[in-house]
Amino acid sequence: MSDIEIAQQAHMQRVMDLAQERLGIASEHLEPYGHYKAKISLAALDEMKDRPDGHLILVTAISPTPAGEGKTTTTVGLGDALNRIGKKTMICLREPSLGPVFGVKGGAAGGGHAQIVPMEDINLHFTGDFHAIAAAHNLLSALIDNHIHQGNVLGFDTRLITWKRVMDMNDRALRKIVVGLGGVANGFSREDGFDIVVASEVMAILCLATSLEDLKTRLGRIVVGYTVGQRQPIHACDLKAQGAMATLLKDAIKPNLVQTLENNPALIHGGPFANIAHGCNSVIATRAGLKLADFVVTEAGFGADLGAEKFIDIKCRLAGLSPAVVVLVATIRALKYHGGVDKAQLNQEDVAALERGWVNLARHLENIRDHYRLPCVVSLNHFTFDTPAEVSWLKNRLETLGVPFVVARHWAEGGAGAEELARAVVAQVERCPAPAIPQFVYPATASLVDKITAVAQKIYRAGQVSFPPAVLRQLTAWNEEFGHFPVCMAKTQSSFSADPSVRGAPEGHTITVREVRLARGAGFVVAICGDMMTMPGLPKVPAAESVDIDAQGRISGLF
Repeated sequence: MSDIEIAQQAHMQRVMDLAQERLGIASEHLEPYGHYKAKISLAALDEMKDRPDGHLILVTAISPTPAGEGKTTTTVGLGDALNRIGKKTMICLREPSLGPVFGVKGGAAGGGHAQIVPMEDINLHFTGDFHAIAAAHNLLSALIDNHIHQGNVLGFDTRLITWKRVMDMNDRALRKIVVGLGGVANGFSREDGFDIVVASEVMAILCLATSLEDLKTRLGRIVVGYTVGQRQPIHACDLKAQGAMATLLKDAIKPNLVQTLENNPALIHGGPFANIAHGCNSVIATRAGLKLADFVVTEAGFGADLGAEKFIDIKCRLAGLSPAVVVLVATIRALKYHGGVDKAQLNQEDVAALERGWVNLARHLENIRDHYRLPCVVSLNHFTFDTPAEVSWLKNRLETLGVPFVVARHWAEGGAGAEELARAVVAQVERCPAPAIPQFVYPATASLVDKITAVAQKIYRAGQVSFPPAVLRQLTAWNEEFGHFPVCMAKTQSSFSADPSVRGAPEGHTITVREVRLARGAGFVVAICGDMMTMPGLPKVPAAESVDIDAQGRISGLF
C-alpha cells in the first residue's frame, strides 16, 4: 500500500483521550481541531516548567539524494520503538510546507508503517499555523507600503526595504516583482518579491520564542528597511506592528498534538526549512516534550551539515538544549548514489559503489563526533533491495570505527522494526546519563565573517570562502551590534559544496556568500550561498499533478 493508503486505514485514538491518558493533560488545557488533533495551551506548559527534563535524541542524516533517506520515518519509527520497549517517549517534528507537498519532496509525516496521523491534515492545512505566519508577515508588508503612501514619516528609502512578502507555495515567478503600479492611488512603485513562508523571519521567531511576550518582543525587533541618507534601521515596532502580528499568531504559538500509527503522542510545531532557514521544530514544543516524556525524539532537516549544525549552533545555543545521542540515518541506495551510481541502477548490488559513497557518511560522522562531540548511532534505513553483502560491508566498516550500527525496518514493520535501534539509543544514554554538552562550531565572540568561514571550512570542508565586497561591508557594519549572533547558512542540501551536482564528500571547494540578511528578531544572520533561492520553483512534473480527491472526499496521491 502507498503511504496515504496505510494512513487512511489507521485506527486513531481521540486526541482528548490520548492527552489525558498518556500525558496527563487536562481537557481544559486542550483546544481540539476535530477528533484527532489539538493545541496545548501555554498555561499547561507553564505548569510543567519545574518538572525534570527527559533525554533529547536528535535524528539527522547523510546528504539527501533522489533515492531518499527516511529521516522523518526513522524519527517516527524510533519513537514508536522506544514506547514499545517501555520508555515514555514523545516525538517532536516540524510541520510540512505546501511547497514541497505539491513540488518534489512530498509530505513530511513519515512513511510506510512509521507515520504521524492524520496524514492528510498534517500535510495540507493542519491547524492553520502556516497561514497565520503568512498573514502576520504580509500584514507587516502592507503596513510598510501604507506608511510610505501616507507620507513616509519614518523616512524609508524605498530602495532599501528588506522585508519581502511570503506565500506557502513554490512559485519562481514571484521571486522578483514590482508593486504599486497603476498610479498614485496604489502607492509608490518599487521592486519587491516573495519568499516561501518557511523562509520567513516570522517562522524563525515563532520557532525560537519561549512565550507570547517573547514572541511579541522579537517581532518588534524585525528590521524591515533603512532610512534615506544615514541608512538607519527601521523596525517593525516603529510601525507599531508587533501587537497585531502577535495577535494573528496567538494560536499558532501553541504546539500541536497528534499521534503515530501506533497511537503514541507526537508534537508537530513550526517548520523552517534547513536549506534556507534553521530547520528545527519550535523550542516551545521541544521543551514541552522534555517535560512530558522520558525520551524526546526530534529531527533536524536535511543532512547533518545543515540541520544538525543549525540545531546545535542556533537552537541549542539559544535555548540551552543538549542532545543525549545523535542518530545518523543512511541508506545503501543513497550511499551508492554518492558513489556515482545513477538513480535507475541503485537497486542493483554494487559494493564498490557503496565503498566510494562511504565518504559522505564518514564526513557526517566525523562532524558529529569530532566537531559537535556528541555520541552517535548509525541507523541503516532498510530497503528490500539491500543485499547481505552490502549491509555486511557497511556494518564491518562502522565496527572498525567503534560506531554502533543498526539495521532498522520500521518502514515495513513499524515500531517493532526499530526496537534494536531503540535499545542502541538507550544503551548510549545509560552509558552517559548526563546530557552531552555539544561543542559549537564557532564561539559566540567570533566575528560574523569568522563564523561563516568556520562553518564552511570545518563542516563543509571548503578551501575558501568568497565574500563579495558589498557582502563583506554589510557583515562588517553589522558586526559591532550583532556580532554575537549565530549564523544561519542557506545552501543546497544536496552537497557539502554549494553545487548540488557534486556528490560524495568534496573538499577544497569555494563557498560564495551571495547575500546576507539580518534576522534581528530571530537572533541570527542568514548567509545565502551559491544559487540557493528562498522562493523555490516547481519541477517539470509537480507532485500536485498526482493529488486528487473523489466524490466522497477521499484524498489520493499525497506522499
